[in-house]
Amino acid sequence: MFKDIPIIMIRNVGYTYPNGTVALKNINLNINKGELIGIMGKNGAGKTSLIRTLNGLIRPTRGNIYIDSENINSKSIASLSQKVGIIFQNPFHQLFANSVEEEIKFSLKSFNLDKEQIELRVDQILNEFNLEKYRKRSPFNLSGGESKKLAVASIICRDPEILIFDEPTLGQDAKEIEFLIELIMKEKEIGKTIIIITHNIEFAYEYLHRTILMADGQIIGDGPTKEILSNELLIKKASLILPQIKQFSLALKELGYKEVDALISKNDIINYVRILIKDKKLEV
Repeated sequence: MFKDIPIIMIRNVGYTYPNGTVALKNINLNINKGELIGIMGKNGAGKTSLIRTLNGLIRPTRGNIYIDSENINSKSIASLSQKVGIIFQNPFHQLFANSVEEEIKFSLKSFNLDKEQIELRVDQILNEFNLEKYRKRSPFNLSGGESKKLAVASIICRDPEILIFDEPTLGQDAKEIEFLIELIMKEKEIGKTIIIITHNIEFAYEYLHRTILMADGQIIGDGPTKEILSNELLIKKASLILPQIKQFSLALKELGYKEVDALISKNDIINYVRILIKDKKLEV
């Protein structure tokens, strides 16, 4: 529906921290409306610096960034936050209110809603995120999973066009990750552009449509996730490891099973191995 309509255009962007550390080097990138994108690379690759330029937390030392064709270099953080919502890796970097409901109310403060509208929206969000029972509790007395959920809720309630998640699966159990995946897919279905920084290569391989690999402040790979994360040279350059499914398929290939090149999902591998076992071509 939104194919090839750039919502973010990054042109020749570089950033050097005040201490002289060069974080970004000549970044050029288009992100299209409605895309679900991963940004991957080792610590210090420039991932977090890149996303922080998108909502004004840091300003490029050189180059320009456009959102909806508008140069954002002079835009305030407040105005950018209505278009770009960042959920940080550590939820306590963005939570500060005295209670869960006050956290949501504060996020809605700049929308010129009347008191009744705010209360209604708070109720909706707390119910949607299963946080109603914690309404009066301090965010700092929540579990890690619940505080992460509140951090997400405090951004989602503002309905930004662009959602950025920094390591969303880190420290989350299987149930919390399942909730997160459902939320991400729901937001994508309604046309949101979603960018996810992650070290979780299994999560990226299974769910993300496009992946950008970074190393030493530069983009070293950009394309369909399964293609990028199956490229052994790129993965090595980014100091990552191949997804388990590719490791397994390579092991089968070394045993002489050439057809594995066409296998791209867990189900593909499982069904292929079942056939091999059934035909007695593979012993277990």
